[in-house]
Amino acid sequence: MPELPEVEVTKRSLKSHLQGRQIERINVREKRLRWPLNLNQLNHLLNQDILSLSRRGKYILINSERGTALIHLGMSGSIGILKHDRPIKKHDHFDLVTDNKVIIRFTDPRRFGSFVWAGKNPEKHKLLKNLGPEPLNNDQLGLHLHNLSKGRKTSVKAYIMNTNIVVGVGNIYASESLFISGIHPKRRANAVSKNRYLKLATAIQNTLEKSINMGGTTLRDFTYSDAGEKVGYFKQELNVYGRGGSQCSKCERPIKSVLLSGRSSFYCSNCQY
Repeated sequence: MPELPEVEVTKRSLKSHLQGRQIERINVREKRLRWPLNLNQLNHLLNQDILSLSRRGKYILINSERGTALIHLGMSGSIGILKHDRPIKKHDHFDLVTDNKVIIRFTDPRRFGSFVWAGKNPEKHKLLKNLGPEPLNNDQLGLHLHNLSKGRKTSVKAYIMNTNIVVGVGNIYASESLFISGIHPKRRANAVSKNRYLKLATAIQNTLEKSINMGGTTLRDFTYSDAGEKVGYFKQELNVYGRGGSQCSKCERPIKSVLLSGRSSFYCSNCQY
């Protein structure tokens, strides 16, 4: 599933092809995504200068003078950047065609992704208005996590994955950040000290930044792009995620796995407490 680094990598790739351009056509082949595509609204993007691309949590924001559209990759979505058209495949649901004929192609086998119009004030849209703060470039993140943890008996892993607390800390990066900071994923959120939250915040930020710089974890090579970008290399740097039974990189004991809130969690029972 694409998480914050994968979405940020995708946004940066899109930026050079969309920012300052215009979208001439929206070709829709399948409207039945997580929310049905509303072309009457999305057509507000047509023939408008794209002022900027930004990201909020795992949403990519396409900002124009008329307003903003939101793209979410869902569980299996990807965006292709095509300078030359290719045969349409089964799960290629819509294209944005720019004024210089670049095709932005949205592919999503499970159809949990979305493309919605958010209007002039996207921060007030129902999909964005309740999101927690961004973790990157946030020097108050550790204090924020500690302050909101009081009275919360949920596991610390579920706590930092709650998008109302902080956005972008998905399953992979939660497991990795907790390992780096030495915190057991099952520890109660309200039983983590302030100093440990400060350490955890730094681990979250460093892990996300490193993943972004290495092209994310779950994105495959841009087989869907003519630009030839290389992505997904952070997978080679994972310490615990997906490594159940392998040796811990610190103490060489076996990495364990447990199901927490329906998600697989990986940890070292010796290094994390």
